Amino acid sequence: MSAWTLNADYLRASGSEAELRQHFGSLDAVFALAGQRVARDPLSEVLKVDIAGRNYYVKRYHGAGKHLRRWLGRPRVKAEWENLRHFAAWGIPTATVVAWGMERRAGAFHRGALITAELARTTDLAQLANTHDPRLTDRRWVAAVSRQLAQVTRRMHAQRFTHNDLKWRNLLVDDAIEPQLYLIDCPGGDFWRGPLLRYRIVKDLACLDKVAKYHLTRTQRLRFYLDYAGKRRLDAADKRRVRRITDFFAGRE
Repeated sequence: MSAWTLNADYLRASGSEAELRQHFGSLDAVFALAGQRVARDPLSEVLKVDIAGRNYYVKRYHGAGKHLRRWLGRPRVKAEWENLRHFAAWGIPTATVVAWGMERRAGAFHRGALITAELARTTDLAQLANTHDPRLTDRRWVAAVSRQLAQVTRRMHAQRFTHNDLKWRNLLVDDAIEPQLYLIDCPGGDFWRGPLLRYRIVKDLACLDKVAKYHLTRTQRLRFYLDYAGKRRLDAADKRRVRRITDFFAGRE
């Protein structure tokens, strides 16, 4: 069984609908595409392809995930396209999903793919950190990005959803004077409740702080948390959560 969907609204607005349908029109066509390989792991590969002068990222999955995920539950490719569409529905800036789908054989996952439009002139925050980009020393720039990140993280968590890999490499910013932040790459995100939700929220915030503590001041990190919590100062519960955040990866780095 094979299911493949094209984002008809995007195709109509693209100005290159015929070319996109030619290259992205079916799962077979997508797996026949050639392009620049930008990433690869045991389950998937990512190609960058140019169609009618615009770049697209084609993520092709050859595996559903570990253990029983091949047969049961949500394959990683499906989780990824559904989560990006959740972000868009919640008003969280992210990459536009252009096409998505998967194929099963004898009830087991066989292959799947997800295509997103490139977010032009963007760089992930991890790269900025690794190259000691001067923007990270610009207090106004950091404050603008931090406010956006606090807002979208709070909005995501308000849905009882956590990213589960909220690392700087999955946060993109453009090169505008007033930067725009985007969340990407979320195959591990899911909905939670109760203690599991609280634990996952701490993990998301700890993933952000894991790099932030080396590149931002304590004041900047505190400002992010206060913006995230929607408060002017920490109360006792906040202080306990901040300690859990800062201790989360202790002994594991």
